[in-house]
Amino acid sequence: MIKRDLIKSYAKINLSLDVLGRYKNNLHKIQSIISYINLHDKISIRSIKKPNHIIKFNGPFSKNLKNNTISKLLNILEKKNLIKKKYKIETRKNIPQKSGLGGGSMNAASILSYFIKKNIISISKNEIIKICNQIGSDVFLGLDRKNSILASNKKIKKYKTKIGLFVVLMKPKVGCSTKEIYRRVKKFSKKRIKISSKIFNVDSLKTEKNDLEEPAFSLYPNLRKLKIFLSNTDQVKFVRMTGSGSTIVAYFSNKKSAINALKLAKKNFKNYWSILSKTI
Repeated sequence: MIKRDLIKSYAKINLSLDVLGRYKNNLHKIQSIISYINLHDKISIRSIKKPNHIIKFNGPFSKNLKNNTISKLLNILEKKNLIKKKYKIETRKNIPQKSGLGGGSMNAASILSYFIKKNIISISKNEIIKICNQIGSDVFLGLDRKNSILASNKKIKKYKTKIGLFVVLMKPKVGCSTKEIYRRVKKFSKKRIKISSKIFNVDSLKTEKNDLEEPAFSLYPNLRKLKIFLSNTDQVKFVRMTGSGSTIVAYFSNKKSAINALKLAKKNFKNYWSILSKTI
C-alpha cells in the first residue's frame, strides 16, 4: 500500500486590515497584519494509480465544496505539466467557510508547499506566485506560516516573532460575502503600517483596526453585538473581526481569561460557532 502523508492546514487571522484605495483594475489596495492560530484542517494525501484525482471532504464544515481550491490547484499544476501522478486527497474541514479564516486558501497553500518540499515539483518563486494568484489573493501567504505584514505595495515581510496570545473565535451561522463587504467600503485609510517586528507587540496591535468591520456590521448587525459583548469581557486585550468576516476574534494574554470569556459568550450566543485557540 502506498504511504499517505498528513498535513495540517492552519487558519489565518488578520490582526488588522486597512483598505487604502483601488487599483486601476478596480481591485482594492490593502495592507494587513497577519498571523496564524492552531485551529487547522487535516489533510491526507497519497499518490494513486487511477485515471483521475480523488478529492474528498469530511468534518463539520465540509458541505458544498465541489468547486474547491484543492481541485483548482491540481488542475493548474496538470496544465503546466508539473505533476505526472494522480492523488487522493482527503480533507477534514475544521475551519468554517466564509469566516475570514482563509480555510480554502490555506488548504491550497499547504498542498502546494508539500509538493515543493517533497521535490514533487520544482519551480521558481515567480511561478509559485503566479500559481497562487490564480487560486486566491491570500494563498501565497500560507506557503510559509509566519507572522507577516502585507504592505500596500503588495510586498510581504515575514517575522519569526511569536505573539503568544490566546484567542476566542465566534461566528454566527451566517457567512460574509467578501465581494459584497468590499463593495460597501466608502472610506479609505491613509495610514501606512510601519514595517517592523514591533508591530506584533500587544500594545501596538491594540491601536490597529479592520476597515471591513463597518461594512460587515451594517449588513450583519449581530456581528457588532458580538464584538461589543466580547470587548466587555474581563482582561480582553482587544477584539477584531478577521478578514471580511464573519468571525469575531477576542485576544487574551492568559488562558484562564480566554476560557471564562468563551463560557460567557456561549451562554449569550448559544447558536454560534465558538472555539478557544492560540496564535502560533
